[in-house]
Amino acid sequence: MENSTTEIFGENMSSIKFTIIPPNKALSRDVECFRIAEHGGKQGLAIKVCPNGFPGIVFQHSNGRPAIENIITNSGRVLHMPDTLFVYGQVTELSVMNFKQEPYVTVQAILKPHALKTLFGMDASRLTNNSMSYSEFNGEVFNERMLSAKSYQEYISLFENFLQEMLREHQSRDILVEESLKYIQLNISTITVKELLENVYLSERQFEKRFIQAVGISPQFYIRVKRFNEAMKRIDSGQYERLCDVAHSLNYFDQSHLIRDIKVFSGITPKSISQKVNELHHDLIGTSYLS
Repeated sequence: MENSTTEIFGENMSSIKFTIIPPNKALSRDVECFRIAEHGGKQGLAIKVCPNGFPGIVFQHSNGRPAIENIITNSGRVLHMPDTLFVYGQVTELSVMNFKQEPYVTVQAILKPHALKTLFGMDASRLTNNSMSYSEFNGEVFNERMLSAKSYQEYISLFENFLQEMLREHQSRDILVEESLKYIQLNISTITVKELLENVYLSERQFEKRFIQAVGISPQFYIRVKRFNEAMKRIDSGQYERLCDVAHSLNYFDQSHLIRDIKVFSGITPKSISQKVNELHHDLIGTSYLS
């Protein structure tokens, strides 16, 4: 994976620059990538973020203060972010991140689905639709160093050093779940939980319990989220003329089932996607757009 930079523009002419940076070799098993987002305008932004199957760690600030006012989920839950550094778990519904009316920078470590367990030694379900502040994982020194950082390179170097230290402290792995996650990724067009169970030699109840502890959500729901994200990627690619072709390529029961998932996880209809082409941002992490 090479570094990549993109910009998205909204109707209010605000711009956000995203830079994707791959992790070093020591972290590649547990970190998907680092993503830096920089907004130079003074307008307050509301960014809708779709579920993507990844937990993560976020450092976000505007002049040394938290840049995020709050996060509001589709079901109406309001999460306030009083700190500049926090860890979040799996997100199961569309959420709106409301930013202050100031320029800001966010630096995210996008973690592999299992990495809350390997990096923090925790049951990942504790953080599903939730977050924890840096004081809850001994991140005070790391937070102070990030606030003093002067460049993207320094941000990433600090992040990598911190995560490698966390990995040395915990190193709690469930190899079976990690291999199952790889299998899902490679076979997202056709995979079912029944097929997974045929390869792991566990009862459905045992496997689901271990999967939820390591990932934070059930294997059924995880597959649904990943298939939705793959559908959005294929729609965005322009390689499919009709939505039913996308549905067929991903083994949806029919087109209506794909439309349902797009509405539930993105908050928009397939027809609306083309109308939001200048606001949608899609990368290997998932889909987001200006509200």
